[in-house]
Amino acid sequence: MEPYTNQEHDIFRDQFRRFCEKEIAPLVDEAERNQVFPRNLFPIMGQMGFLCIRYPEEYGGAGADKITDVILREELSRVCQGIATSWSGHSHLATYPIFRLGSEEQRQKYLVPAIKGDKIGAFALTEPDAGSDTKSLRSTATRTDQGYMLRGSKTFISNAPIADYFVVAAYTDKAQGYHGISLFLVDAQTPGLSVTKLDKEGIRSSDTGEVSFDDCLVGDNALLGGKEGNFNLIMETLNEGRVGVAANMVGVAQAAYEASLRYARERVQFGKPIGKFQAVSHKVADMATQIMAARHMVYSAAHLIDLGRPCTLEASACKLFASEVAVQTAREAIQIHGGYGIMREFPVFRYLSDALVYTIGEGTSEIQRNIIAKQIGL
Repeated sequence: MEPYTNQEHDIFRDQFRRFCEKEIAPLVDEAERNQVFPRNLFPIMGQMGFLCIRYPEEYGGAGADKITDVILREELSRVCQGIATSWSGHSHLATYPIFRLGSEEQRQKYLVPAIKGDKIGAFALTEPDAGSDTKSLRSTATRTDQGYMLRGSKTFISNAPIADYFVVAAYTDKAQGYHGISLFLVDAQTPGLSVTKLDKEGIRSSDTGEVSFDDCLVGDNALLGGKEGNFNLIMETLNEGRVGVAANMVGVAQAAYEASLRYARERVQFGKPIGKFQAVSHKVADMATQIMAARHMVYSAAHLIDLGRPCTLEASACKLFASEVAVQTAREAIQIHGGYGIMREFPVFRYLSDALVYTIGEGTSEIQRNIIAKQIGL
């Protein structure tokens, strides 16, 4: 991946790939079947330095650059996107706002144990009536003598059933429009907070749930950074997250490609491996080409983040392209596998259901096209 990677990146990839194959791959079948994330994995990853790797060493992080982050994401998703989803929801969405704006007290209470894997976080933003349109949130946080009273509900929240704390977006002042949206740190055991687990067809090994806030009272110290009005931080969190999600999708596509290449070499029909037939070989060649393009887009955007340069256009473009490449690659993988492609003993159908989640999740393909169109002056 010249010119974006160096020898240290290559060593990290090899090291983390071995970890994934040894420690994570054996957990996948049971986690997918039961729709339960293997929670004990987080402390292990924290101890190994594979959790929340972007944060400074002073908080227990690895101080890694964004290139290292996308390498980790690609390798993790290559093994299991469901587990990668929970990792991402915790290691970025539920921790980045705390690192960026949280008080030192909040960082010590939430960020440090999150980096260790002792606490699991969830980012509670999406609502039943507010998905792509973040500004239409209905959740409110009303100021009282005792703190803030949270009311509302969230849905499709990764890690919700296993979370120890939530980063919650709610209006503190609707008169200010979206500038009146603030973020709160809410412990999972807070009275008035309840979680309902959701049943899904994709990313099954990532626990996902609905979260309700019924007169949920939190203290003033729950307000992130002690400051109301955090909409810009929400957008910043999502923007960098899109580059990460794009890397996840490269990993899913890579897994589907590797399965297809292996099957095309092994499956014999009409006296020869099916990979010798042009109809199949061209499918696999297209997979390799599209994955190469998606990977370069992701690394280019990650490099801009490492340089501290704006990358709104690049983040949306690589998220759009990589997620749709993952879907197309997984579909072709099923076609190459034939009847075996829809059997649970083969993982290729899982790759498709997982990839489809991310043409919707963290910004739909349509929203990405809207952002791109705006960025290019339309």
